[in-house]
Amino acid sequence: MAEIVNLNKARKEKTRADEKSKAAENRVRFGRRKSDKRVDEARQEKAVRDLAGHRLLPDDQE
Repeated sequence: MAEIVNLNKARKEKTRADEKSKAAENRVRFGRRKSDKRVDEARQEKAVRDLAGHRLLPDDQE
């Protein structure tokens, strides 16, 4: 015979699991120190400058 399941408990358990996975995802996305954010921003700016430096024509001649 099948096991009897309380649907309210199953629903709450699923909600908790979803919230827990969302919290873990947010910790990865937003849980960084200010210095780490600055390093990433500086790297991004350098990449943009390097890419612009490899252009054949300056921006004003396009």
